Amino acid sequence: MLTESAQQRARGILFHAMIADPRGDHLLPLAMLRERYPDLHARHIAKYVGREHLLDERVGPLACTWAEVVFLSPVNPTVLFDAIRSGGRRMGDVPLWTLDASQLDPARCCIRLMRVTSGARTADPGTDDDYLPLTSATLRAVSEVTDRALERLRNLGPDEPLLPWGDVPHVLHRGPVPLNLFQELLPPPTRH
Repeated sequence: MLTESAQQRARGILFHAMIADPRGDHLLPLAMLRERYPDLHARHIAKYVGREHLLDERVGPLACTWAEVVFLSPVNPTVLFDAIRSGGRRMGDVPLWTLDASQLDPARCCIRLMRVTSGARTADPGTDDDYLPLTSATLRAVSEVTDRALERLRNLGPDEPLLPWGDVPHVLHRGPVPLNLFQELLPPPTRH
């Protein structure tokens, strides 16, 4: 159970890949997509082929599974995508949404620290110590991309999966997130 101080709203910006043609008025976890939008579920479940066991991984602090959370990034992923490109892999532009973390109920959120063993096809399994409460302090502590993450992405072998967020902490939200909380992240102005 979170302490009263941990229940305070976190301050900071979170990121999510923009959905070009959203359905409904909420961003849904994978488990909810299965019931409401089977075609979207089929498209997104394909990302887990050969890694289906991850969907049943317990998210202890939220008393749910991996398939029952929406994933948000505490870091601007453009840095990750640039590292992938610098390593010679093709990576298209990914439009982004931002979300003010203070809009989320901290009792429905946590931060999951992530690690990828070199050459692995998935992130390493989590332990109880890999989960942190969503507070301004923890969000600030995980909002920078590590050199380890950038180095891994710059040096991927041709057969290694991208896993751009593999070494980046995830902010997990149990259940749907209203789409009206998101803002489109505008690209920086071009310099002449």
